[in-house]
Amino acid sequence: MLSNTGPLMQCRRGQDVSNDRRSATIDIDRNVDIAPREIAARRARRGDGIAAEIVQTIRPERIDIRFRAPVHLLVIVEEGVRAAGETSLEGLPRSTLRDLRRKLTFVPAGHNYHEWHQPSLPSRVIYFYFDPAKILFDLEPGESDVLLAPRLFFEDTALWQTALKLGTLLDAPDANSGLCFEALGVILAHELVRPEVARQRAVPRARGGLAGWQQRTVIEFIEENLAENIALADLAALIQLSPYHFCRAFKQSFGVPPHRYLTRRRIERAKALLTNPNDSVTNIGMAIGFCETSSFTAVFRKVTGMTPTEYRRGLG
Repeated sequence: MLSNTGPLMQCRRGQDVSNDRRSATIDIDRNVDIAPREIAARRARRGDGIAAEIVQTIRPERIDIRFRAPVHLLVIVEEGVRAAGETSLEGLPRSTLRDLRRKLTFVPAGHNYHEWHQPSLPSRVIYFYFDPAKILFDLEPGESDVLLAPRLFFEDTALWQTALKLGTLLDAPDANSGLCFEALGVILAHELVRPEVARQRAVPRARGGLAGWQQRTVIEFIEENLAENIALADLAALIQLSPYHFCRAFKQSFGVPPHRYLTRRRIERAKALLTNPNDSVTNIGMAIGFCETSSFTAVFRKVTGMTPTEYRRGLG
């Protein structure tokens, strides 16, 4: 649980700080499991409440990576393109994204994480491990859930840049780099938490509705998958709710049921696409998830009062 004490280090009364720092060092043995082991070169470093390691593949063979531990994991992919593969993170749909460069993944403590790659290029990944008891910020009551939400293949410039600076300390450590490593670790932890807190504070939670991070997670997923057949159970699983409670909370937050919200977003996307006169109505319908032009036209007419063709003519 997060509290209101200082970041990454908590001093108990009557206890020597240096002793507390030594006992707080994360056990790097609780790191990602890589198979086969000989396929990757690894170098690691420990700090107070944080550990980090760089993993580089040395042969273009299939590699399996697994992780589940009582610490948070942040994955930074510097280099990584796979010819085939799949990534699964508990609480999120699986991904077969091929180009993983500059992608970040956050695995909350206790979550299962597994991926396999058939690499087409050598990979270089930085793994950061955070002690949940040490990520202590001035959060308000109810905001501790910002570190409960898994995030798969997202981008964040601030996190990326800080992570690369930490990576250089693993590449070329020196006698004075220890304090720098821990200081950058504090910054990295702040940058991991702060944007989520800011978003949560910016989106007020309706009584009985979804929390800010839940709203953001669901809406981002819908926007990225408008053309897909999105199952209600998948949306509920994203934010760790049952389908029944998800539907009720979603309507409380957005004023409409999930399926109606999805339909509206598809039609809004269609309106934007219809501004391009060279794109056919059939292609636009398929681009937002309709297999048949007739069904797309019927839904578009129901929502807007006109057919897609009539709407396009009105734009002219």
